Amino acid sequence: MVDNYWQEGDVSLQTQETLYDKLGGEEVISKVVDYFYTLVLADKTVEKFFLNTDMEKQRKHQTKFISFALGGPNQYSGSSMSKAHEGMNIQPEHFSAIVKHLHDALAHFQVDESDIKEALSHVAPLRDDILFK
Repeated sequence: MVDNYWQEGDVSLQTQETLYDKLGGEEVISKVVDYFYTLVLADKTVEKFFLNTDMEKQRKHQTKFISFALGGPNQYSGSSMSKAHEGMNIQPEHFSAIVKHLHDALAHFQVDESDIKEALSHVAPLRDDILFK
């Protein structure tokens, strides 16, 4: 009777695979972030936001943030989005460019479009905390 209680298909026994796991964990996300910043720094519309930035530190920070946002084990310990972007006066076109570069970086690593959309769905709610600060 106890054996029949826990069926193989029982949802309570299955662990939900996070997008973080599906993409390959921090190792792959780190590569995506590196490529993402290659795209960002080559884009004249957004490169100015990173002129005085320690890019090694930024890459590590962004890897942890994206890992956390996608369900990974890293706890994000950085500033709030509003605080981090304070004084930058990021406009909608800048935000759109960054989102496009993240999309393209994920696509570069053969991430399925449905998974890219899911990943970007974690970015969209941050828009109001980033724009016009």
